[in-house]
Amino acid sequence: MDALLTALRAVAEPTRLRIFALCAAGELTVSDLTRILGQSQPRVSRHLKLLTEARVLDRTPEGSWVFYRLARDRGGDGRVDKLLDLLPMDDETLVLDRNRLADVKADRSRAAADYFRQNATAWNSLRSLHVDEAEVESVIARLLPKSGLGRLLDVGTGTGRLLELFADRVENAIGVDMSPEMLAVARENLSQAGITNCSVRQADMFQLPFSAGTFDVVTIHQVLHFVDAPELALAEAVRVLQSNGCLLLVDFAPHELETLRKDHQHRRLGFSEQEVRAWFNTVGLEEMETVHLSGDPLTVTVWLAGNTAHGYDRDIVSAKG
Repeated sequence: MDALLTALRAVAEPTRLRIFALCAAGELTVSDLTRILGQSQPRVSRHLKLLTEARVLDRTPEGSWVFYRLARDRGGDGRVDKLLDLLPMDDETLVLDRNRLADVKADRSRAAADYFRQNATAWNSLRSLHVDEAEVESVIARLLPKSGLGRLLDVGTGTGRLLELFADRVENAIGVDMSPEMLAVARENLSQAGITNCSVRQADMFQLPFSAGTFDVVTIHQVLHFVDAPELALAEAVRVLQSNGCLLLVDFAPHELETLRKDHQHRRLGFSEQEVRAWFNTVGLEEMETVHLSGDPLTVTVWLAGNTAHGYDRDIVSAKG
């Protein structure tokens, strides 16, 4: 009762109700909201503080920016969803707000397109060296359940592609990355796809800002070859993995393309099965299935592993697969 009353008081003001309605469409910054609402930054910030304290919105800092979105756990009692159902979406003010939001998203889209255009040459040259990404995604999609994935964490999310791929299978998902530019692209991609149960945030893969056992599934897609100590990143991923969770790892098999170090900042030239199995054994993961996808000259390997250190049930993933 108290939580519901607190939420009702929080949104029972015209500007805060508008903010609540806008955040239903995805993550927004203070700057986004001041532009849409036509109000000062201090005033908007005060409203956001009240909505956050009432657990109606979640607040996620990212460098000098802060992103706001509807509370992820919905308070555990569905009150946020109930408030959403009460919104008069045909109200003239809310309609105008959505139109202004469309302008904000259009600006984001142009910025994302510019970033892709500036980096397309490097990305396309790398893609040409290995199997088509659609084949990799097909294997990834087969290895994980068709539904009921619970909470998913995508480490080094990049453009957020895996979030898009699994959005309809998860309760919610978070993608983390250190690059603000890539996070901007990922946000735009999620927005364009109309995905609201997935979000991204800036975070260090070696110091993930989550409690132990937070996620049911962790994915690490084409990330470990960029880091000096991939085994430490893997250990941190396992730390936040649920007791009956699974980890999906995608990376290159060993190769000799030294140019990837110079042109693409790769620290490691792929990983052998023996090396990855040794890491799995150290952090308490059991290899469940491994798939090799041969390309010219790069081979992509996909590993699925269960959290044996915390009682992972091998039969569960077999049934899921």
